[in-house]
Amino acid sequence: MGNQQPVHSGTAHYDRTTVWLHWTTVGLIVVLWVIGQTADALPRGPFRSGVWSVHVLLGIATGFVLVTRIAWRATFGRVLPPANTGILYAIAKATHLALYVLLAVVVALGVADALYRGFNLFGLWSLPQVGTGDAATRHSINDWHGLAANLTVLVAAFHGLAAVLHQYVWRDHLIARMAP
Repeated sequence: MGNQQPVHSGTAHYDRTTVWLHWTTVGLIVVLWVIGQTADALPRGPFRSGVWSVHVLLGIATGFVLVTRIAWRATFGRVLPPANTGILYAIAKATHLALYVLLAVVVALGVADALYRGFNLFGLWSLPQVGTGDAATRHSINDWHGLAANLTVLVAAFHGLAAVLHQYVWRDHLIARMAP
């Protein structure tokens, strides 16, 4: 396509903190989504409860990473020129915004879910129960959390596919911007 601007790996590279925060977010999303999709298949008991406790703690960590990413980007993070112009630039901006918003929604709904049910972490510490804890509301919050998580993974897959397209079809070295 004619509107790609070449990106040279030696000149256009995000700073280490931005790169670290990006790939940490990717890792957290993958682990959290896999746990969310598989934990209920485990037999009830301490192991399953422990896996869900890991999910809750990693979800909270994701919230902190997200806030840190936003703060870093707004203050110290290196800003690079857009890799594209026109419609591809607009799609990239919309995709990044969607990822940030979806991540925030997933984290907020996850916290709401844990607080509404009064989640017990590893049998050592209990999050306070906020609300009545009735099953219908609990399931509704959990369903919205799962939907937002699935949408996040879908948009993130689109984002990753676009990066691969840049790298291997357009050969503009875009992935080098986010290389560790």
